[in-house]
Amino acid sequence: MKTLKTTLLIATYNWPKALELVLLSAKKQSQLPDQIIIADDGSTNDTKVLIDSFKTQFSIPLVHVWQEDNGFRKAHILNKAVAQATGDYIIQVDGDCIMHPHFIKDHLQFVTDNTYLFGSRVNIQKDYLDTLFSTKQTYFTAFSKGIKKRTRALHIPFLSQLYKSSSVFSSKFRGCNTSYFKKDFVAVNGYNEDITGWGREDSELILRFHNIGLQARRLRYRGIVFHIYHNEKSRDRFEINDTIEQKTINEVVKWAKNGVDKYLT
Repeated sequence: MKTLKTTLLIATYNWPKALELVLLSAKKQSQLPDQIIIADDGSTNDTKVLIDSFKTQFSIPLVHVWQEDNGFRKAHILNKAVAQATGDYIIQVDGDCIMHPHFIKDHLQFVTDNTYLFGSRVNIQKDYLDTLFSTKQTYFTAFSKGIKKRTRALHIPFLSQLYKSSSVFSSKFRGCNTSYFKKDFVAVNGYNEDITGWGREDSELILRFHNIGLQARRLRYRGIVFHIYHNEKSRDRFEINDTIEQKTINEVVKWAKNGVDKYLT
């Protein structure tokens, strides 16, 4: 698996200050991916300027995939981004999640056929944001100021061996810290673009992974991200999205009719 080509996928929307810290943490990875794609759900030019400034700072391709701002369409932009991924394996974070220095390495050390991975998210608190952005801090430990859920920040690789693969979907899954084979993503036709607005786009995809027989493995004590506090998104579409997810569960749906295939050549 060590020769596996990998793509780091970062989803963003109109928060270049946060994305800058995420990209700085990508630069400091102990093991770089083969490609980075920014999946941009319609940000203004400030984000493009930031991404362009980073392109010369990486020895690997940094690709900006943008779509017009037409409301929360994360499923659409992630499908477009994965379609352009040159990696066989996708490691996915959000543009407000600073990566631990061994984040990429941790995911890659647990890559297994027919399995997707998901890791822990540590929350950076609201009252720490001024310090975070003024210092451009990208390194945290369990003892750092400004975080909560400190045990999630413990990086203890040997303890992560205690967590085994499971056929059961975990409520601890978060789309801001997950990885999977591109071929498995394509096999379920990627994200369901009938899901717009906040909520359920990530979990509904993963439930279809389970419906085709994939296993889940949790990266506890490894593969850590630090989530920058922000106000909650509008939940005005949540009930509709939840109904779509319930159908996926009840009818054991394996294929998104409105998915990634339209972008694949």
